[in-house]
This record gives sequence, structure tokens and C-alpha cells, in this order.
Amino acid sequence: MMTNFDLALWSFPVLLVLIFLRAPIGLAMIGVGVAGTYMVIGSTAMTLNQLKTLTYGTFSNYSFSIIPLFLLMGQFATLSGMSASLFKTAESFLGHRKGGVAMSAVGACAGFGAICGSSLATAATMGQVALPELRRFGYPDSLSTGALAAGGTLGILIPPSVILVIYAILAEQNIAKLFVAALIPGILAALGYILAISIWMRVWPNAAAVSPRVAWPDRLKMLGTVWPVVAIFAGVVGGIYGGIFTPTEAAAVGAAGTGLIAWSSGQMSWGRLQEAILSTASSTAMIFFIILAAGIYNNFLSLTQLPQSTAAWVGEQGFSPWLVLTLVLLMYLLFGCIMDSLSMVLLTVPIVFPIVSVLDFGMSYNDFGLWFGILVLIVVEVGLITPPVGLNLFIINNMAKTTPISETYRGALPFVVTDLIRVVFLTCFPSITLWLVWVMGG
Repeated sequence: MMTNFDLALWSFPVLLVLIFLRAPIGLAMIGVGVAGTYMVIGSTAMTLNQLKTLTYGTFSNYSFSIIPLFLLMGQFATLSGMSASLFKTAESFLGHRKGGVAMSAVGACAGFGAICGSSLATAATMGQVALPELRRFGYPDSLSTGALAAGGTLGILIPPSVILVIYAILAEQNIAKLFVAALIPGILAALGYILAISIWMRVWPNAAAVSPRVAWPDRLKMLGTVWPVVAIFAGVVGGIYGGIFTPTEAAAVGAAGTGLIAWSSGQMSWGRLQEAILSTASSTAMIFFIILAAGIYNNFLSLTQLPQSTAAWVGEQGFSPWLVLTLVLLMYLLFGCIMDSLSMVLLTVPIVFPIVSVLDFGMSYNDFGLWFGILVLIVVEVGLITPPVGLNLFIINNMAKTTPISETYRGALPFVVTDLIRVVFLTCFPSITLWLVWVMGG
């Protein structure tokens, strides 16, 4: 007879098969979770009562209110015209170099990610601004789409980040410290992508033209147009870490400030405001549905004692903590090929974090939670630009309608390589991630 532990183990391949068959991942998790809960409890009434209690317990969590506020902030940022200002400013500094326009796109993605918090929104917004310019200067379709897809991933690494907030809630970590810990890895990501473009242009030096050099007075004038980005980023992240705002209050301040900038720029009509609110509501509903689905599935796993039993088993085997961490990160890379980043975090963190957090990595529990969260975010980010699911690849490829998807896949490969190198680097040297937190008194 199948034990509860066996039932939990078999639920994973069933869930993966449903995902592979293109079942909506939220519905797949709910279906497997409800069926598994019923098989464990053996009572329809008790199963329904579990679902009622879980639903209320999940959405009565005040911390989740930060999600729609950051999403609304990203919608207003898209309307405000900041994306064009960021790209033109970056191009004024880098455009005259070989590969400079593509580098400018990456730099603009990093800046936009600092006020957006969504990878998909960053990729879509910057793609509209930068793709025509990249084509005007003759950049290969593979490099253009690959650079924009990779640059879009900076939206979930550079704070504020919606997925980083969700990880903080799941792993019970400090949101402000996670935002600070993500800064240096985010900057390294942008520099790594710029380096990949530079190497590409050295291998194929005549692949694209360069834009005219911009005089320094004009560069400084362009730099003055991006002050709203700096102000919003400093207000949100600085306000949280300085104790001026709670994370939710900071998100509200950021959304209000970005909305005012969009209004003052003349881009905010009544119709666009309605569109931004409806888009935020739609995205929030999607995220909350997946949160509930993951909660139902993880509740089923908790009933079977799978996370607890697995953590105890790993501890008894005496495996090297670094071996366990390596296997976990490889698992995330594989999952990234078939799952979206949000579902991956919601499904795995409640299972994986209790297992790895009890291992000895020579650091405190809180430092480990911050470091592990950044590593998870980076490998999840890689999933956004790896086939077959790679959502950023599809978004950019859909905008570059004449570019075959195979070209976009090929263009993303150098950026995937830089991501993997960064994962190894940050895994071997945790202090790179934690240094800024320590300096700021974390």
C-alpha cells in the first residue's frame, strides 16, 4: 500500500506531466494538491475545510499587499516615458563604442528595473524603445533580441523586485536587507551582459555601426532627464532600509510618485490610467491565484511530512552542504526550462529552504537566508532566457516579428553563460552578496 511519503514523491512527476501537457500551472498545482490532500485525509468535508482555512490564512497576510503596489508602480513607470529617457541617456555615454547601442539597452534595462520590479514588463517596455534603434544601426537580430531578453531579467534582480518580496515572505526574511543584498549581484549582472556584448563585437567587429559621439555637455544634460528614476529608487529602497517606511508604505509611495511623474509628463490620460489599473488588477489576480495554488500543493506536502523527512534524511547522510546546494541550484536551472519564475519560487522555496537552511555553511541563519535568496533569484532569472519556456525570449521575439525564434535562442546563449559564471562566483564568495548588508549595519 502506498504511504503518504510515496504519495508525495509521485505527485512531482504527475505535476510535471501536467505542466508539460500545457495545463495552466495554477490549475495543475490545485488539482494535484486537492487530490493528494483528500487521499491523505480521506474525508471530503475535512479536505474542503483545509482549503477554506488555507485560503483565508494565505490572503489575510498583510505582506502580500505590497505586490499590487509594486506592479502599479511598474505600470506608471511604463507610461511615464522614463524608459526612453534611460535609453537615450545610456546611448549618449556608450553609443559611440562598438556594441554601444546594445550596451545602452542593457544599461537602460537596469535603470528601469530599479523602478519596475518585473522582468516581463522591463523586457517589453525596453524592447519597444531599443529594438528599432538596434535595427537602425544594423545589429544582428540574434544579438538585438538576446540582449533585450537578457536585459529584461534585471527587472527581477535589481530592487524593488516582486519575486524577491515573495521569496522574503516564504522564507521569512527581511525585505529591506534582501533588496540591499541584491544590489551588487544586479550590478554584476548588467556588467556581465555588457561584457558579453563587447566580446561578441570583438569576434564580429563589423556586425553593427556605432552612433555619433555625444559631447559631454549634452551627456550631462541627458543625465538630468533621469532624475525621477534616481529619486524613486532612493525613496523606495532608502526609505525601507532607513526605517522611514515599511515595505508596503514604500511601495505605495513609489506608486504614487511614479504616477505623479507620469501625469506631469503628459502621458497619463484617463484612459491610460484605467488601463494601468486594469493591467495591475489582472497581473495581481494571476499572481495571487498561483500563490493560492502553490499553498494548496505545499499544504498537501506538509501533510505527508515530505519536507521534514527529506531534511532529516539529508542531515543523516552527512552530505557536504556545498554538494546539496549545487544540486538544488541545478534543479532550479532544470525547472527553469519548463516553468515560469514565479511558479518555481512558490512551489520550491517552502520545500527546499527548510532542507538547506539547517546545513552548515559557516554563516548565520539570517545571512544564509539572504545569500540563498539571491542565488535562487539568479538561477530563476536564467530560466527566463532559456528554452523552451523562456518567457522573456518569447516577449522580445514577438516584438521582432521577422526574427526566427531560433535566432533569439542563439542570441541569448552568451548571456546565459555570463549568468552561470556569476552563479559560480557568488556561490564561492558569499561575502560579495552580503558585504553591502554588513556595511549598512545588517
